[in-house]
Amino acid sequence: MSDQLTLAAETRDKAGKGASRALRRDGRVPAVIYGGKEEPTTIHVEERALVKLLGTGHFSNSIVMVDVGGKSVRTLPKDVAFHPVSSRPLHVDFLRLGKNAKVDVAVPVVFVNEAASPGLKRGGVLNVVRHELELVCEADKIPDQIEIDVTGKDVGDSIHISHVSLPAGSESAITDRDFTIATLVAPSALKKSEGAEANADEADEVPATEQNGED
Repeated sequence: MSDQLTLAAETRDKAGKGASRALRRDGRVPAVIYGGKEEPTTIHVEERALVKLLGTGHFSNSIVMVDVGGKSVRTLPKDVAFHPVSSRPLHVDFLRLGKNAKVDVAVPVVFVNEAASPGLKRGGVLNVVRHELELVCEADKIPDQIEIDVTGKDVGDSIHISHVSLPAGSESAITDRDFTIATLVAPSALKKSEGAEANADEADEVPATEQNGED
């Protein structure tokens, strides 16, 4: 499960572009906490503290305890807007989480035991179709990543969601199809080699009279 993160915040009374620009000049980032059958709470956070959390690599699928005026609010980051040139964070949306809440999250996929894959050992290539899985998770059981074991996988094999054992408290958000996560394909050099072998085998099966052009 992803670590629980904390972030100090202050409420903001003024809205609008002018007020937001003033906050950013002071090193603050405007934000909002919404959901949980409560009115949205407009806040601002320190840019340096936010950037530090973004640098963890798992900010978007971690519980963030936002401390607003001495009160901790349990949230999940839902969106971060960045400046198109400087990449500085401009605004953050936090979803307020109630007790026993379930949330939609995108969790990274990691493939393990590649050395135990016959296809990869022969030079095959793992063609990753989905680098993240869309999951519905219990808010306090959001996994950092989903590990997929490729032991025994050979060229031509595919890995579908039905092959993946999801951790307790998580289920796929896509339930109408057994979608593909990755396939194991042959590199061009291996394809050429196999093609040459196939042609040689076919030539061996042709009668000598036909090979020499005799009737």
